[in-house]
Amino acid sequence: MTGDLNAAAVHAAPLRVATTRPVIRFGKAAAIVVAVVFVVALVGLPLVTVFAEALRGGVRAFADAYSEPFALSAIRLTLEVTAATVAFNASFGILAAWTITKYRFWGKALLLSAIDVPLTVSPVVAGLAILLTVGVHSPLGTWLVAHGLRIAFAPPGIIVATIFVTFPYVVRELTAFMQEQGRELEEAALSLGAGVWQTLLTVTLPTARWALFDGVLLCKARAMGEFGAVSVISGRVRGYTDTVPLHIEILYNEDAFVAAFALAAGLATVTMVLAAIRTGIERRAIARNAVAIAVTRGE
Repeated sequence: MTGDLNAAAVHAAPLRVATTRPVIRFGKAAAIVVAVVFVVALVGLPLVTVFAEALRGGVRAFADAYSEPFALSAIRLTLEVTAATVAFNASFGILAAWTITKYRFWGKALLLSAIDVPLTVSPVVAGLAILLTVGVHSPLGTWLVAHGLRIAFAPPGIIVATIFVTFPYVVRELTAFMQEQGRELEEAALSLGAGVWQTLLTVTLPTARWALFDGVLLCKARAMGEFGAVSVISGRVRGYTDTVPLHIEILYNEDAFVAAFALAAGLATVTMVLAAIRTGIERRAIARNAVAIAVTRGE
């Protein structure tokens, strides 16, 4: 009797597996469809609308939006702010990630929490905090103006605000990579007589270059599109402290829709290109790590 039951169970098992496979395939297909629909609805349709509105007046009107003097001034200022922000954040990110991952010290957890603050604070609040700190009515701002350096309502203030809201990106990317990498290579270099800075430049950075590049791309994309903090600290002086995002809002409020959407389409294109480059870097890093693991295992 027991043998008959076991035989029936053996014959029934393939049937259960066979009946669950269509369910699994259906669930997979449903999940893919839902994900695609959400991405298309939340990302694809708005982008298509932006480009359609930008080209509504024709290619000539699209090009004229970029030849207007105030637009050229906004583009130039945005590029200058982005370059300064990326240069500072890359330098700070390297030193901060190196310190956090290679040394043990009191207050490391507090430092990590402080680095993440800009990711949790509203950009408008960040801009207001900077304005209250370096504005002309603050003690520090008064001292700076007396020495010929104006921060608030000037390009330096835009740079400071943009640095504040973007500096976690490079640090987080490099910290995650260096923690995974460990300290064996640096300790070996130091034991062979290399100095600290020599180890950083010749051992750590070459191996972390893709993580650094990834963080720089994130920082650059956010810096070019920052609106909240910049709108508070800049004063929105047209032709002087007017960045591309601020200029887009001004054009939109003036009912210059074609010019506004043309600049928005250009900004979106740059962001998508940076995202595509970042995706390529991540895929290359994953493939490289897979090869390294296979070599380590002797496969």
